[in-house]
Amino acid sequence: MNVAMWVQALRIIPRVSKDEWERLDLVSRWLIASRGAVLVITFISSSIAGLLAVRDNAFDPVLWALLTVGLLLAHATNNLVNDFTDHVKGVDRDNYFRAQYGPHPLEHGLLTKRGLITYAAVTGALALVIGAYLVSVRGPVALGLLAIGVFFVLFYTYPLKYIGLGELAVLIVWGPLMIGGGYFVITGRLDNNVWLAGLPYALGATTVIFGKHIDKFADDRAKGIHTLPVLMGERGARLVVVAMFLLQYVVVLYLIAIGFFTPLMLVVLFAVPKLRDAISVYRSAKPASRPDAYPASAWPLWFVAYAFAHNRRWGLLFLVGLIADVIARRLAG
Repeated sequence: MNVAMWVQALRIIPRVSKDEWERLDLVSRWLIASRGAVLVITFISSSIAGLLAVRDNAFDPVLWALLTVGLLLAHATNNLVNDFTDHVKGVDRDNYFRAQYGPHPLEHGLLTKRGLITYAAVTGALALVIGAYLVSVRGPVALGLLAIGVFFVLFYTYPLKYIGLGELAVLIVWGPLMIGGGYFVITGRLDNNVWLAGLPYALGATTVIFGKHIDKFADDRAKGIHTLPVLMGERGARLVVVAMFLLQYVVVLYLIAIGFFTPLMLVVLFAVPKLRDAISVYRSAKPASRPDAYPASAWPLWFVAYAFAHNRRWGLLFLVGLIADVIARRLAG
């Protein structure tokens, strides 16, 4: 057991050699192989759904906990399937972008194909078991949500990512599906304003995947992977990301204006320094080589790193605002 490595793998994607990998415990290996550091995006979506349920006096802690674990396992399964699919299709070979920013289980020889399939199968099976239980509690609507989730887990990498639908999939999954659908699973209610309230954070998650795809724009174009940045052009994609950054704030301001949120949600404005940094970077093309002041451990991540930093700050502030919103409404009631 290596708790320090667990924490590290949840903060960053640690680079490990084959020898180091062999000395790791199973949990550390799973966290590194499934890219545990990015699972925080899913945890925040689930937490938003839970806090909205608390605010409406309809929170069920057991259902929320099961929902959260199920979503995290589903996200991890998708990451594992992603690496397996791209490896089999030959996309990740020849030092492709994915193999540069962190250990690739197959490209770096950390796992065999059978080993990676086992990781994905067990992780996915656990997610399905939890999903089946939640369907038994909430019925046909939950079954529909589960079916949509399974579709995106299995087919995000291929064909969706290859035909310009990967970014749209992320927008749907981390907003309507996880937040709106998660709220339904917890409360048994469907609420149009909750669907809208999930949009700002979904936009944040989508900026992250856009940033990643802009970073590997040249590689994807050369390999025939038609992500949205490849289809619309690198500069156009950068402008779309900036628009999504700004829309996150606009939607929150609208929800405050209609009374769905209290002005306490303005706490998200404390993410503006990260927003300013991100917009400054997105105004120009990616540098040809790593700037001296930029961490070597983060390169070749560039656009995605700034989008992730903004999304993490914005998402955590959004959660803080929601918690304050809940407390204020309780005190006023």
